[in-house]
Amino acid sequence: MMKVQSVDDAIKHIKSGSTLMYGGFGGIGNPPTIIQKILDNGTNNLTLIGNDTGFPNVGIGQLITAKRVKKLVASHIGSNPNAGKQMHDGTLEIEFSPQGTLVERIRAGGVGLGGVLVDIGVEGMVGEGKQKININGKNFLVETPLTADVAIVYAKKADTFGNLIFDKSARNTNPLVAMAGRITIAETKEIVPMGELDPEEIITPGAFVDIVVQSEGVNWKWAWE
Repeated sequence: MMKVQSVDDAIKHIKSGSTLMYGGFGGIGNPPTIIQKILDNGTNNLTLIGNDTGFPNVGIGQLITAKRVKKLVASHIGSNPNAGKQMHDGTLEIEFSPQGTLVERIRAGGVGLGGVLVDIGVEGMVGEGKQKININGKNFLVETPLTADVAIVYAKKADTFGNLIFDKSARNTNPLVAMAGRITIAETKEIVPMGELDPEEIITPGAFVDIVVQSEGVNWKWAWE
């Protein structure tokens, strides 16, 4: 089954008002070509779900800087001051989730669980307004699963069916995000025919990927350069 499409065709699934889940941390593992196309298309009013907000001009942070986002679910915004400013201005709603809890919520969404039980934040602000369950004398929070209209991931290599191999730390949250989108688009550095990938290296099976697009490469300057 051929899943390779042009980037222009693939991002037709990402509309203004969509919930968009993304892989990556600090820009590493964010899909650069898809993000640039979203910027070019003027898509706005997005809800983003992902680990962090990158940097102002790096990775997913560019959508924050361009004010294309109405709500964000993330564990960390500290490297992108634009996210903090918009939060204080009241123009960006942010739901913070501890990093471990966030990835478990994404995993729960991807595998169809009704939620996860965690002991992080039971007595603090994180637990305010959330359901609590006592098991064997210990309290847990009920954290709801996370899914998205579209999930976008970045891989080192894909075959035409969407089996994915990742590159070092760019693997980060991408395998979990790939499972949690109603539609999952994988941007990849290289696309090879079916049968060319070593099965032992495949991290995300193609069953979780709907569309594969060719990356045009990272188009931002890293914050430390």
